[in-house]
Amino acid sequence: MAGSSLNGSSVRDFDFELAPNPALISLWSRAGNSGKVLPPMPDANLETLTEDPRWEAAKLAQLAAEAAAVTLRHLDLDPAAFEISLLGCDDARICILNSEFREKPLPTNVLSWPSADRSRPGAVPVPPEPGELGDIAISYDTCHREATEARRPFADHTKHLIVHSTLHLLGYDHERDDDAALMQALEIAILSKLGIADPYDLSFGKD
Repeated sequence: MAGSSLNGSSVRDFDFELAPNPALISLWSRAGNSGKVLPPMPDANLETLTEDPRWEAAKLAQLAAEAAAVTLRHLDLDPAAFEISLLGCDDARICILNSEFREKPLPTNVLSWPSADRSRPGAVPVPPEPGELGDIAISYDTCHREATEARRPFADHTKHLIVHSTLHLLGYDHERDDDAALMQALEIAILSKLGIADPYDLSFGKD
């Protein structure tokens, strides 16, 4: 939901988006030659393209590899058996992607493209086969703004977005209340393993 506040009371108040395209998207070709492709990180088969150099300075590849690996392990999946492609971009780029794939010409924090539709409304998603899980694009501008407004460490918020996006790639969603509750509970449990406080606790960051 574009423009949502991080301090909202609903489990859907965060600006996480699932792009409605079930096919794997080649983010590398869309980014052209303007970015820097970093080698896959140890312990997570995740390839990162930092189109916005601020992401390289923020160590996006390391943050994302850790978040994705912990997410997969929490669900008893081997991180080395799955491939994720990640684009670290800015609001301008993610606005283009959001417009093209969701017909919403607005910036958002993160977009996800699952390689297959694994969702089962009202039930746990279909377990993935080893191989490609899908693609993720994350905007530095929106992520930084949200972290600042919520008074949360930028690295923690970045990891939360990657956890959330990885769950989307695995078929989890938040369109229905019961699915949203399941996804939120998973996020809280996974983030606790990363040493990150519950982002849905509205008392966090308040004086």
